[in-house]
Amino acid sequence: MPAIRYELIKKDKKTGARLGRIHTPHGVFDTPLFMPVGTLATVKTMSPEELKEMGAGIVLSNTYHLWLRPGEVIVEEAGGLHRFMNWDRAILTDSGGFQVFSLSGLRQIEEEGVQFRSHLNGEPLFLSPEKSIRIQNQLGADIIMSFDECPPYPAEREYVIKSLERTTRWAERGLKAHARPQDQGLFGIIQGGIYPDLRKMSARQLIGLDFPGYAVGGLSVGEPKEVMYHILEETVPLIPEDKPRYLMGVGSPDALIEGVIRGIDLFDCVLPTRIARNGTTMTREGRVVIRNARYAKDFGPLDPQCGCYTCRNYTRAYIRHLIKADEIFGIRLTTYHNLYFLIHLMEEIRKAIWEDRLTQFREEFLSTYNAEAPEREF
Repeated sequence: MPAIRYELIKKDKKTGARLGRIHTPHGVFDTPLFMPVGTLATVKTMSPEELKEMGAGIVLSNTYHLWLRPGEVIVEEAGGLHRFMNWDRAILTDSGGFQVFSLSGLRQIEEEGVQFRSHLNGEPLFLSPEKSIRIQNQLGADIIMSFDECPPYPAEREYVIKSLERTTRWAERGLKAHARPQDQGLFGIIQGGIYPDLRKMSARQLIGLDFPGYAVGGLSVGEPKEVMYHILEETVPLIPEDKPRYLMGVGSPDALIEGVIRGIDLFDCVLPTRIARNGTTMTREGRVVIRNARYAKDFGPLDPQCGCYTCRNYTRAYIRHLIKADEIFGIRLTTYHNLYFLIHLMEEIRKAIWEDRLTQFREEFLSTYNAEAPEREF
């Protein structure tokens, strides 16, 4: 039995969106699904019990950051990431590949791997495909990711060709280095920038290596959403139907719906937790900047249509007061709400697929949702 198994339950008749189930060594969860990001083995300000309460089936942690602190050896000695963070459901670890993109000023890419300068203290570091997989084997997540390069946007075609071919070679090296295939599923990451033919090239190369799952990486890095959607339309149909499909780094409500319509099963993003720390919340009508003066005497919930703990118990006025006063409880409340909002949006999407009304759901949701930039603070 493979470590990770995808079960297709149903397809939406109009769009082909997939209702599925992923089986892992630490439980089963339904897809499409949004994964909260717990970079340093914690989803910021949330306890594992609260994540379970809101319905999270899997969380994401980051290999690069855990490698730097506390170190993979300590996590392994603690019994692995699940025991270390007291989370008995599924975990996915990123490979450190995104840091090749995000820490571009502190790294140098070579064929053998990537030379980094630690963002913490400037210490020289080296991360190769083999080392990334070895660290992830020690961390013990259920789903682990190939070490890749995420090209910037925009990037010249010639650069992207060299990058994706290197990513394929790194993926092959990572597969050979993978020491725990019986209890950890290693996913390949499709790259290729905004060039559809290069995306297809990358997909074909990686599918030839027969990973148990595939991610689409290198999107939501500055390109227009319409470009991202087009790339998905060109790429996702190439991924075998019996394998999970993961779109990395996407978490806005409209993009989640559009991604599902184009065949994606898994999503992750820091967006809901990051904007929560700035006092911005997600609602059915779009983003609400709760620190704005207009909410000082607003005694209604963040979102009247939301049934989360925050919305059931606290007002906009109170949450604004907490945020303005730099009280940690305020950030906890906004974070809880934003994560619950996305997790339950995916639950509604799954129900819509089951009932063959996903396009209707999209129209109804987008008719009230404003995807533009949030209101300015005043």
